Amino acid sequence: MSNQKIKKASGAEPDEFEAQVAQELLNLEMTSTELKASLRDLYITAAKEVDCGSGCKAIIIYVPYKLQKSFQKIQARLVRELEKKFSGRHVIIVAQRNILGKSYARSQKTKGLRPRSRTLTAVQDAILEDIVYPTEITGKRTRCKVDGRRILKVYLDGRDQANVEGRTDTYAAVYGKLTNKQVAFHFSS
Repeated sequence: MSNQKIKKASGAEPDEFEAQVAQELLNLEMTSTELKASLRDLYITAAKEVDCGSGCKAIIIYVPYKLQKSFQKIQARLVRELEKKFSGRHVIIVAQRNILGKSYARSQKTKGLRPRSRTLTAVQDAILEDIVYPTEITGKRTRCKVDGRRILKVYLDGRDQANVEGRTDTYAAVYGKLTNKQVAFHFSS
């Protein structure tokens, strides 16, 4: 029954954790009156649990890129409900995106370069925006340390500081796990 809420690529079977997340989405659709209509046509492609250090865990839910806007309309309520179900864990919704390599060659019918939205940096920037949604990113700086490390400083909208401040460590850990880049979050005034 919960398999209608998760559709994996190439018809693969979801693992136990993904099935659990899909079941919770189905339960929300059945019980929640405010989310029922919104969740009817939505599904996820994957889910995984990430250790954020200091005993804290986060759940990353991957959604199809085409359904991302629909998920973002209800994201605040959906995340709140899912965090109640999975107590003590932050829930982050990220769109499933493809990265095409530099040697990407199109078919004979369609000529041209690879789309800019499929490059590594574009996908990593989009993942960062997905992670911090609904807060907006107001600025970015890359800090190069003397020993060669790079730290991305991301400035978030100061108006959302009260809502987001407790989650910035989780955001940094999840972004680090997904992209292998260090990131530090600050709030612009």
